[in-house]
Formats: sequence, C-alpha cells, structure tokens
Amino acid sequence: MTLETTALEGVHLSLGATMTDFAGWNMPLRYSSDREEHEAVRNRAGMFDLSHMGQVRVEGPDAGKLLDYALVNVLSEMPIGRARYSLMVNEDGGILDDLIVYRNDETDFLVIANAANRLTIVDELTSRSNGMQVAIQDNTHSRVLIAVQGPLSADIVASVVDDRERLLELGYYRHDQFVIAGMPVHIARTGYTGECGYEIMADANGAEKLWNLLTEAGGERMQPCGLAARDTLRLEAGMPLYGHELTAAQKPADVGQGRVVKLDHDFVGGDAIREAGEPETALYGLKGEGRRAARAGSVLSIDGTELGVITSGVLSPTLGYPIALAILPPGLEEGQPVTANVRGKDQPMTITSLPFYKSTN
Repeated sequence: MTLETTALEGVHLSLGATMTDFAGWNMPLRYSSDREEHEAVRNRAGMFDLSHMGQVRVEGPDAGKLLDYALVNVLSEMPIGRARYSLMVNEDGGILDDLIVYRNDETDFLVIANAANRLTIVDELTSRSNGMQVAIQDNTHSRVLIAVQGPLSADIVASVVDDRERLLELGYYRHDQFVIAGMPVHIARTGYTGECGYEIMADANGAEKLWNLLTEAGGERMQPCGLAARDTLRLEAGMPLYGHELTAAQKPADVGQGRVVKLDHDFVGGDAIREAGEPETALYGLKGEGRRAARAGSVLSIDGTELGVITSGVLSPTLGYPIALAILPPGLEEGQPVTANVRGKDQPMTITSLPFYKSTN
C-alpha cells in the first residue's frame, strides 16, 4: 500500500527523520531521540508536522445547525474566533472521533479531525447534512498544519507574524488570521502537549517556506519533533488518544468525556446517551514505581481480581516514573493501589489524579 505524504516529507527526509506509517501517512517518528525531543518541548520549543490531521471546512447558512446536529455540543453558539473540543458519536452513542472545531465567521467553520478518522468524519458530516444549506470540503491534502509547542513558542511565532502584539494577545482556544512573509496563515492557540503552543495552518504550496522560516526564527531554542515525543507529551498532560482511550465501543461518559456532551439539544446519538444508565467504566491515571513502563494492554488487578487494561503507558521523561491511563470500574479512589502485569511480572501502581504534568508557563 502506498502511504500518503504531507507537503513536508522532503524536509523530514533531509533532516534524517525516522519515518513510520501512521494512519496511512508516512510521518516522522523522531529526528534525534524521543527524550531529547520531549525535553525540548517541555523546556524550550519543538516543531511538529501535523499535516496528516484532517482539515475539513464546513461552510454555509446551515453550517452551525449541521455541527450542532452532528456533534455532541452546541457549536452554533460559539463566538467567532473561538475553538472548542468536541466529539462525534454514532447512533448508539459510541465515539467516532474527538476533534476541534474553529469558528471563522457566522457561516464558516473548520473541523480538525484525527487522521485515521478523517474520511469517516467527512462521510458522516455529509450524510448528516441532508436537506441543509451547507458545503463540506476536505482540504487536508491542500493544506499544511505545523505546531510550535513549548514555553518559548510564543516568542518564536510572534517574531515571524505580521502583528506580534495581536499574536501574543491570542488566548487559549482562540484563533485568528495572520500573515507570515506574505503568506496568509491561520494560527490557533491550541495543542496536544500540555504546554503553551500554536498550530499554524496554511496553503500546502508554502509548506517548506513556512517550516524554514520558523526553523530560522527558533534557532537553537527549537528543534523538530516526531510523533513519539508527541505521544509522551500528551500522555503526561493526561490527554486521551483515539484508538486507545477513545473508541466506538464507549460512550463519552464511559471514558471521562461526559462533560463535553450537552444533552439539551438534538444530535445524532443523543437519545442513546440520554437513555444510558450509569457509566460502567471511567478513565483513570496510574502512577508506577521503578523505571519499567506498563504499556497498553497490560492487565490491571486488585487482590487478584482483574479490573481492566492499560490503554496508554510510558516511562515519563519529565517525571522519571511510569505513568499510564486505564479504563476501569468507576468509584476507585486516588491512592488506591493496583497491580499491573508487565510482561509477566507484577508491578505496583497507584490511582492518581490527572493530569500527571501541568505546565507553569
């Protein structure tokens, strides 16, 4: 199977990146070491190519109406220039994807979907728009998405935009249009690392120019980062990943996402969610001992009684001990000891609050 490529693949190869198949895309896993790239984001800045993420434009008089019906919260009431985390569920209330919606004006929205679910999102938006005045465009292949994340990201990005002060005034989950070296860009104060950061969207024809300008602006303060570092960063920040913590087999409340759902509006899957009883599971954070990570699939138990499995796990580069996310029965309390079976050996872990790491920047 031929993998899809982003407009920055040539740059990644020239930098010696280790490439990997991620959701059918040929993406950089790392450029140097996972730990070095992780620490760059935590202490300075890192830059990621996220152009594999779906960029779907929803435009027309009924754009807000469609998104209200297609997703679990009310996007038509979101102010222009804001962004909101949301979920799409199926008729049974199972999660099809988690995504971010940006409102550009009264009738123009941008939906950023996970790469593995992009086509599902486009198909579902299309089918759910029956009879509505709305156009749905999958612009993924014609756009680039570059994330600059870390405590120095604001100064780096502000140094290349046409309006430094407006960029620095951009609040969390806010976005606006800027110009970089004559190129129109859409910049959002969003990210998936737990640090201050920006996601920059632009025409794919200017991808290499934009990457090189940001690289020059960052200098020794910033380095390119791959998907491996992105995963450890998001896990430290306690952020769920579709296919691990979120799947079509679970309703939002089963995995700690019930707060995202607004039940007082009509949406696909709403009846199933409203009729569901109390959640049978919940999402937990786990803190381990020693230096051995408990990976996804490791079985968890209390006094020999199996509880569930770890969905994501890593030796935290920042904290220096194993951390994990797991879907377990509700009602477990912080401090509760559990046992993880890690490659045939028992490893003590403790229920802990999320996030594991919170930036002070």
